[in-house]
Formats: sequence, C-alpha cells, structure tokens
Amino acid sequence: MFETLKTDFQISEEIGRGKFGTIYRCTSKLTSQIFACKTIQKTLLLDSTDRECLNKEPKILQLLSGNSNILQIYKVYEDDNYLHIVTELCSSDDLYERLSNGLFSEKAAAVILRQLVSAINYCHKMGVAHRDIKPDNILFDSQDNLKLADFGYAEWFVGNERKMMKGLVGTPYYVAPEVLLGREYNEKVDIWSAGVMLYIMLSGVAPFCGDTTKEIFEAVLRGNLRFPTRIFGSVSTEIKDLLRKMICKDVSRRFSAEQVLRHPWIINGGETRSMADSRN
Repeated sequence: MFETLKTDFQISEEIGRGKFGTIYRCTSKLTSQIFACKTIQKTLLLDSTDRECLNKEPKILQLLSGNSNILQIYKVYEDDNYLHIVTELCSSDDLYERLSNGLFSEKAAAVILRQLVSAINYCHKMGVAHRDIKPDNILFDSQDNLKLADFGYAEWFVGNERKMMKGLVGTPYYVAPEVLLGREYNEKVDIWSAGVMLYIMLSGVAPFCGDTTKEIFEAVLRGNLRFPTRIFGSVSTEIKDLLRKMICKDVSRRFSAEQVLRHPWIINGGETRSMADSRN
C-alpha cells in the first residue's frame, strides 16, 4: 500500500484519524525532515460525494499554499487503491484538546480568531469555502502558529463565475442554519462556524445546544443567540458585538471575513476599551 510513498519517506506511527483516512508520521529519506501523511483507502469510498471530496482536497490545499495559517501540502502520491497526502506536521495539540483545559481569556481568543479568520479570508479570496470549521480542524505547529486543516468538505464557489453552494455538510453545533435548510448558501457559512467557536472558547458551552443531533439542529435553526450573565458577565461588550455579527441568521447582515478582521476587538488584540481605561 505504501510502496511508492516508501521510496521517499519512512512511515512510522499513526497519529490521527479523520473521516477520509488515517494520518501517519513520516520522515523524508532525503532530508530527514518530519512530515504528516494522510492515507486514504479509495476503495472504501463508495459514496460519489466522498469520492469528489477526495479528488478536490489535494488540489485545494495546493491552491491555498500561499497562506501560513493553512496546513501546507508537500507531495501527493496516488495509485488505484490509495491516495497519500504529505503535509507539514503539527506536533502540538489541536483546539479541541485546548478547549478541554478551560476557558480562554479575551486576548488569547483574539490571537486564535485573528489567525483563523486570516486563513478563512484567504480561502474566500481564492474562491474556496472550507465548510467544516470546528476545533478539531484547528491545529498548531511547534511555534504555536494556527493551521487550518482538513479540507475534505471544501468547495469552490468561484470558477468561471461566482456560484452558490449546496449540500448538507459540516458538524453539529457549528453548521450554519442556511445549510440545514437545504438552500443554496455562500462562503459566510465559515464565519458562522468561526463565531460559534469563539463563543465556546469564551464560555465553555455552545450557543445552540440539545441532547440529540435533531435538537441541536432545531436550536441552530432558531438561532436565538444569548449571553447568560452567569457565563458572560465579565465578557466585554465589544466581543458580544462581534459575536452577534458573526452568528447572525440574516446572511446579508452577517460579517464577511474581511469585516471580522477590521472589527475593533480584533484590531486591538482583545484589549477592550474598558480594559485600557482601567489602566489609566
């Protein structure tokens, strides 16, 4: 299964699993540099949508290689049975694991959100929507730089002309309501998901909850965004303003990635006006 790949790389232990494959640590035989290799068994992908995602992911990663906050791709190997995607190795824990260690300060959350939305903004400028923004897909390298990963659900929305997207993809808690309604949608689904992540970083809970997937989806569709005082009592008004503009059911009023990056809370790195005033 690894014959061609093994010509260039020494494959070692498994370090992760995703929807479409298994991730291994590998070492270049030429340079001794360590990478990650995502190996996908093509024969197990019986669904046409999954096969389409398989074909698109390496092409999209290559297109997006110009942004340092997006996981960098190095080589692709393919035969009749397998696809191997060699990428940079992120040795640190992902955002999902970091969330289990407690809440984020506003300054720490601002650092992560700025890097994430910078990556999303680059994707959107290149005509790509990620469509599965969630903590599991937010990795960090050895210098603690954020890396947006797993473009298995990504889609082009700009080709010869701009187009709307469709298809029920994403993850409960993070999926935008327009996706659940089965309508056509645009790249702002990524902003909704990033806003939900920010809400969770600050509160430890999702804005739309339920005991089952059906109940979660129903809560998302209602879109009743609240900031309970017992949880958000010490959170600044600036960040609540940004959250309302990211987690906004009205897509026409929902912020774009560029608007998020221009928001005062992001520009000030989580340093709110009230925090600055308290030091004067």
